[in-house]
Amino acid sequence: MRKMTEQNLRDAFAGESQAHMKYQIYSAVAEKEGFPNVSKLFKAIAYAELVHARNHLKELGGIADSVANLQDAFDGETFEIEEMYPAYKAVAELQGEKGAVRSTHYALEAEKIHATMYDEAKKTVMEKKDITIGTIQVCDVCGYTHDGDAPEKCPVCSAPKSKFLSF
Repeated sequence: MRKMTEQNLRDAFAGESQAHMKYQIYSAVAEKEGFPNVSKLFKAIAYAELVHARNHLKELGGIADSVANLQDAFDGETFEIEEMYPAYKAVAELQGEKGAVRSTHYALEAEKIHATMYDEAKKTVMEKKDITIGTIQVCDVCGYTHDGDAPEKCPVCSAPKSKFLSF
């Protein structure tokens, strides 16, 4: 693939991915505000943006088997842990942006757990086995992720058990 087309697809993938997430968030806001049909509209268009992102990623050769996908996910989490979030948090601290310090801290702590989960899953999948996993609990405040029953209090942000979503 020619460089300009490749970069255009990478940029389009990033844009469609952001639109997908943004519209999912907007859908939740509309639902909370009592606009179920606006929420449905956002959900539907968010899915369309996901389709666009998937098509671009496929053309970029970014979809592989589960072992390679888990390695890619692990590599992405590791980059966020080792480079991205520490740098972002340092800048936010330097500039006195307390909200940004908090959000980058929450993400950094959650990414550490995600990396471990992906690494363990990859080892199991390499043995041609599926992982053994219970209910995954995610803190809706900070993103802390846990396999099993939700803790009484989030170890990252101290949110109560009621703030955990089950998957």
